[in-house]
Amino acid sequence: MESKSSAHYQRLYRQRLREQGLVKKEVWILPEHTASLAAYERKLRQPNARLASMEKEEGMSMSQVWTAQALHDALVATDLVGSGQATIELIQGADASLHIRMREYGDLPLFVAIGGEQIIVEALLWPAEDIRDAAAFNEEVLRTHKLFPLSCIGLEILPDGRACYTMFGALSAGSTLSDVVLEIELLADNVIKATEAYEDFLKADGQ
Repeated sequence: MESKSSAHYQRLYRQRLREQGLVKKEVWILPEHTASLAAYERKLRQPNARLASMEKEEGMSMSQVWTAQALHDALVATDLVGSGQATIELIQGADASLHIRMREYGDLPLFVAIGGEQIIVEALLWPAEDIRDAAAFNEEVLRTHKLFPLSCIGLEILPDGRACYTMFGALSAGSTLSDVVLEIELLADNVIKATEAYEDFLKADGQ
């Protein structure tokens, strides 16, 4: 995984939204509608022609159990990648995975792994050493994790030995393509929102 903090991608994400002429609006909804609102928000950022394409894509269905190669090939054909909103790379190896860059989110990198009956979509949040008070932060995450539908926050050790907080989502390896696309887009959106929600726990630059 790359070592840049999600705060870096948050800044690029906000800048890109402004450049696209988008405006921020506050809404009040019942908590059970959070996932639906996130999906509608992404749709409303698109021109009318692309909206129609997205709605058609959502009707796609696949009954197969995905492999990394098959999911890569299918995602390449979606509007997410075809329209330039994201790029995708297949990382070959004993456990093949996908590396996705979400251009609409400041080139935020996501990683998709398929193991057995599960697909994991994951992004780096911050190195653990960037958190001022780990105990207070961990408690806050446990209290507020429901703010980020279909995503969880975890702490793991990277290959270089560093402990890092990550955000991830999981779904069945037999999920439809539209569900996989939704998970990818929702995770990217939740990473940005988590950065905003928890930024007060981060150490100041140089601290």
